[in-house]
Amino acid sequence: MKKKRAYEAIVIGTSAGGLEALSKVLPLLKADLPVPVFVVQHISPSSDSYLVNYFNKMCKLRVKESEDKEFIKPGTVYFAPPDYHLLIEENRSISLSNAEKINYSRPSIDVTFETAIWAYGARLIGIIMTGANWDGASGLSQIKEAGGYTIVENPKTSLVSRMPEAAIAKSKPNLILNLEDIGEKLNDLIR
Repeated sequence: MKKKRAYEAIVIGTSAGGLEALSKVLPLLKADLPVPVFVVQHISPSSDSYLVNYFNKMCKLRVKESEDKEFIKPGTVYFAPPDYHLLIEENRSISLSNAEKINYSRPSIDVTFETAIWAYGARLIGIIMTGANWDGASGLSQIKEAGGYTIVENPKTSLVSRMPEAAIAKSKPNLILNLEDIGEKLNDLIR
């Protein structure tokens, strides 16, 4: 029997329709999930901490806004703050940057995915869900090239299909899943 790879982190990218999509994935993650989860949701630069408060009420895991220079802990969902890129350092800490927008976005999914590879390499799971542009397609492709595991939401179940379609075309993901199946698949991959 083939031994499962021990994954060490999950990165999720989403945009238009992301609140609904994340509410069908994050609450399914088990309380004892032994890895961190990083979420990049395209949001307005003037947004408050609504997302963190919203998901803290419905998730079994701790949900927080990422802070510059904090060390990453397992069992925590880290949201990229409004108007900042979330970078994951090789020493497994977080850096925030207000450098120029990438793919018209800050936070950029590609930035987080690409830097997560530095820290986790082949032990990384990358996920792209609903969204209206192509941010994340390149980063997901790089995760796959580094040996990580890649999942894309089925464009047919996404509120806005452009981002999943771009990710499928660019990265040829390991799995294309209906939205309602992503959370349980993550629990299974991490076990």
